[in-house]
Amino acid sequence: MIALAAPAALLNANPGLGARLVGAAVVATFMGSYVLFRDWERFGPLLLRHPTLLGADTLFGSLLLISAGPDTTLAYVSVCTPLLAGIVYGWRGAAVFASLQSLIFLLVYATTQNPATTVAERLLLPGLCVIAGAVGSALRNLMFRFGAATRALTEVQARLAVTEAIAEERARLAREMHDSVAKTLYGVALAADGLAGTADRMDPTLVKEQAELVARSARRAAAESRELLADLRREADATDVLRELAARTRDFGTRTNLAATYHPTGEEETPLIPPAVARQLLTIAAEAMDNAHRHAAPTRVDVSAGVHGDLLCMTVYDDGRGLPQGTTLEQLRSTGHFGLVGMVERAAALGARIRIGRGTHTKGTEVRLELPLTAPAPGSA
Repeated sequence: MIALAAPAALLNANPGLGARLVGAAVVATFMGSYVLFRDWERFGPLLLRHPTLLGADTLFGSLLLISAGPDTTLAYVSVCTPLLAGIVYGWRGAAVFASLQSLIFLLVYATTQNPATTVAERLLLPGLCVIAGAVGSALRNLMFRFGAATRALTEVQARLAVTEAIAEERARLAREMHDSVAKTLYGVALAADGLAGTADRMDPTLVKEQAELVARSARRAAAESRELLADLRREADATDVLRELAARTRDFGTRTNLAATYHPTGEEETPLIPPAVARQLLTIAAEAMDNAHRHAAPTRVDVSAGVHGDLLCMTVYDDGRGLPQGTTLEQLRSTGHFGLVGMVERAAALGARIRIGRGTHTKGTEVRLELPLTAPAPGSA
């Protein structure tokens, strides 16, 4: 608007000193507005701390307004000065600049001496200045209230996020306790029962084997406890998950005296899985095997795993009694059976698909997991 009003102001200015003053006012007001618009982050705080800068801009603009006249677009743009003052400085600043701009308008009308101008027309722009100042002050109050409401909402959202994070962490720790330490301690109890059963026969070799099994299980429980207390965030190299799965299957068979076999499938190349993902996969497999041993009374457990295209497929099958018809995760959770619930939650955290049922078998239970290898487990830590 300053640029549009500049030609009219320069044409109406008196030759000589008047034209030079108007030209200087054009340059000063235009460049000042341009600098504020382009680099508000740098110069805006100066305007907030020094209201005299806006006062100086208003006085320079008044030279243009006097030269151009009250009927130009610059006159209506000048009404925005009290609006800006109300937003930046509050009602006091709005009152000061509305009064200053109103006096400038009255001075402009006095210098023009146009007899056709009525009193109502002369008071229109000063009245708009008062209204603009009040609007600016009201907008300032609304912005402060909106900012306070936004901060309050942000605090509430942060508290909710913390609460959700705590609940998620508690659920994760509960799964880890159930799937690691509690499971291993259950194995220690079984080994201790076996040791107590062989004590009557006093077979030193058998007693020694059972005692060593108890010791190994106890050391394993201690190691798992240390891992859990360390928050399970170890940095390590990628893990050969298929080789580790075969080793854990053999260990499960030795510990439970069940016929547990591992069958590699798919491509011969073994994928290297990040340690956090591998831990979740191995925990799911171990929980599936232990669930079969504790609840299904199977005669054998078959574990198979391998890479098929861009999928890592893992299957744990037992020939036990199988799941009751109509079993749901909600029922298992309500009755305190968290093994299957934990497996499903872990698979969801990995971004994997898991199916629990009979599969293609006529009896027993099959746990089948398919993990895409292209984007493994973004939130599995």
